[in-house]
Amino acid sequence: MRRGVLELCILSLISEQEMYPSDILARLETAKLIVVEGTLYPLLTRLKNEGLLAYSWQESNQGPPRKYYQLTDEGREFLADLTESWTELVQSVDKVTKNSH
Repeated sequence: MRRGVLELCILSLISEQEMYPSDILARLETAKLIVVEGTLYPLLTRLKNEGLLAYSWQESNQGPPRKYYQLTDEGREFLADLTESWTELVQSVDKVTKNSH
Protein backbone atom coordinates (compact mmCIF):
# COMPACT_ATOMS: atom_id res chain seq x y z
CA MET A 1 0.00 0.00 0.00
CA ARG A 2 2.85 2.38 0.85
CA ARG A 3 4.41 1.83 -2.57
CA GLY A 4 1.16 2.79 -4.30
CA VAL A 5 0.89 5.92 -2.19
CA LEU A 6 4.51 6.75 -2.91
CA GLU A 7 3.89 6.35 -6.65
CA LEU A 8 0.90 8.68 -6.38
CA CYS A 9 2.93 11.30 -4.53
CA ILE A 10 5.91 11.13 -6.89
CA LEU A 11 3.79 11.25 -10.04
CA SER A 12 1.78 14.14 -8.59
CA LEU A 13 4.94 16.12 -7.86
CA ILE A 14 6.37 15.49 -11.31
CA SER A 15 3.04 16.44 -12.91
CA GLU A 16 3.52 19.98 -11.54
CA GLN A 17 6.91 20.39 -13.23
CA GLU A 18 9.85 18.28 -14.35
CA MET A 19 11.93 17.39 -11.34
CA TYR A 20 15.37 16.28 -10.30
CA PRO A 21 15.37 13.34 -7.81
CA SER A 22 16.85 15.34 -4.92
CA ASP A 23 14.05 17.92 -5.37
CA ILE A 24 11.50 15.09 -5.19
CA LEU A 25 13.09 13.82 -1.96
CA ALA A 26 13.04 17.34 -0.47
CA ARG A 27 9.36 17.85 -1.32
CA LEU A 28 8.43 14.46 0.14
CA GLU A 29 10.41 15.24 3.29
CA THR A 30 8.61 18.60 3.61
CA ALA A 31 5.35 16.63 3.57
CA LYS A 32 6.76 14.34 6.30
CA LEU A 33 7.09 11.42 3.88
CA ILE A 34 10.65 10.30 4.48
CA VAL A 35 12.00 8.37 1.51
CA VAL A 36 15.62 7.39 0.96
CA GLU A 37 17.46 7.53 -2.35
CA GLY A 38 17.67 3.73 -2.35
CA THR A 39 13.88 3.64 -2.58
CA LEU A 40 13.36 6.57 -4.95
CA TYR A 41 15.81 5.72 -7.75
CA PRO A 42 14.56 2.16 -8.40
CA LEU A 43 10.98 3.47 -8.35
CA LEU A 44 11.80 6.22 -10.88
CA THR A 45 13.52 3.64 -13.09
CA ARG A 46 10.53 1.30 -12.91
CA LEU A 47 8.08 4.12 -13.72
CA LYS A 48 10.28 5.12 -16.67
CA ASN A 49 10.48 1.53 -17.90
CA GLU A 50 6.67 1.29 -17.68
CA GLY A 51 6.40 4.34 -19.95
CA LEU A 52 4.95 6.62 -17.26
CA LEU A 53 8.01 8.87 -16.98
CA ALA A 54 10.59 10.22 -19.37
CA TYR A 55 13.72 12.18 -18.57
CA SER A 56 16.02 14.73 -20.09
CA TRP A 57 19.56 15.70 -19.24
CA GLN A 58 20.17 19.28 -18.20
CA GLU A 59 23.46 21.02 -17.55
CA SER A 60 24.24 21.85 -13.95
CA ASN A 61 26.37 24.58 -12.42
CA GLN A 62 27.25 22.17 -9.61
CA GLY A 63 28.82 19.29 -11.52
CA PRO A 64 27.76 16.85 -14.20
CA PRO A 65 24.47 17.10 -16.13
CA ARG A 66 21.37 16.14 -14.16
CA LYS A 67 18.52 13.85 -15.10
CA TYR A 68 15.13 15.61 -14.82
CA TYR A 69 11.95 13.54 -14.94
CA GLN A 70 8.64 14.46 -16.55
CA LEU A 71 5.34 12.63 -17.03
CA THR A 72 4.51 11.05 -20.36
CA ASP A 73 0.96 11.16 -21.72
CA GLU A 74 0.54 7.60 -20.47
CA GLY A 75 1.84 8.77 -17.08
CA ARG A 76 -0.78 11.53 -16.94
CA GLU A 77 -3.55 9.01 -17.64
CA PHE A 78 -2.16 6.63 -15.04
CA LEU A 79 -1.95 9.45 -12.48
CA ALA A 80 -5.58 10.41 -13.14
CA ASP A 81 -6.68 6.79 -12.57
CA LEU A 82 -4.50 6.47 -9.47
CA THR A 83 -5.88 9.73 -8.06
CA GLU A 84 -9.45 8.53 -8.65
CA SER A 85 -8.69 5.21 -6.91
CA TRP A 86 -7.06 7.05 -4.01
CA THR A 87 -10.07 9.34 -3.59
CA GLU A 88 -12.42 6.35 -3.56
CA LEU A 89 -10.25 4.57 -0.99
CA VAL A 90 -10.10 7.64 1.28
CA GLN A 91 -13.88 8.04 1.08
CA SER A 92 -14.45 4.36 1.89
CA VAL A 93 -12.07 4.40 4.85
CA ASP A 94 -13.64 7.64 6.02
CA LYS A 95 -17.11 6.04 6.00
CA VAL A 96 -15.90 3.02 7.95
CA THR A 97 -13.99 5.00 10.55
CA LYS A 98 -16.71 7.61 11.05
CA ASN A 99 -19.35 4.90 11.49
CA SER A 100 -17.27 3.05 14.06
CA HIS A 101 -17.15 5.97 16.53
